[in-house]
Amino acid sequence: MITSIFNHFPNLNSIQKEQFEALLPLYADWNQHINVISRVDMAHFYTRHVLHSLGIAKVQSFAAGSKILDVGTGGGFPGIPLAILFPEVQFTLVDSIGKKIKVVKAVASSLGLQNVEAFHKRAEAVEGTYDFVVSRAVTRMERFVPWVKDKISATNQHERPNGILYLKGGDLNEELAPFPKAVTIPLKLFFSEGFFETKKVVYLPL
Repeated sequence: MITSIFNHFPNLNSIQKEQFEALLPLYADWNQHINVISRVDMAHFYTRHVLHSLGIAKVQSFAAGSKILDVGTGGGFPGIPLAILFPEVQFTLVDSIGKKIKVVKAVASSLGLQNVEAFHKRAEAVEGTYDFVVSRAVTRMERFVPWVKDKISATNQHERPNGILYLKGGDLNEELAPFPKAVTIPLKLFFSEGFFETKKVVYLPL
């Protein structure tokens, strides 16, 4: 439900509310042509995709002028919801599947998001550096880190050092064992919905 977004983020302005409200019809329409979200998940769109993406914002707020890279964005998650929430932050969304980036570009254009760029490319091919890399369970951490470790800026703009903010679920002890600096923040601390019982944000400074 869209009301869950408004309840969890009560300081949204009227433009942001309109943009969040527009997401469901936009994705419902695109999903008829290019399947970026499963039919089961479309029934829980705002919880499983939008609110889940915004879980990163409960862990880390982004300073104006900072740059965020969303790797393996798929249909635009978590990048699009975060770009709505942080209009003064620049988001670069990449995915190796071109038709998904087509959807991302169309959605960003329809919403009037001036702070989103989307590219059909692999993470390794991305140029430049970023304050944080965000992603949603694209692959295991030991595969993901080599893709992005040279994309992190050496200049910190936030109290938390630059690094990865990764949405993952389940038991992560084994996967994160090679990364002793990784910090796991359960999303159930912020969201009461049952979907978030096992969902987490993994923060890894790089």
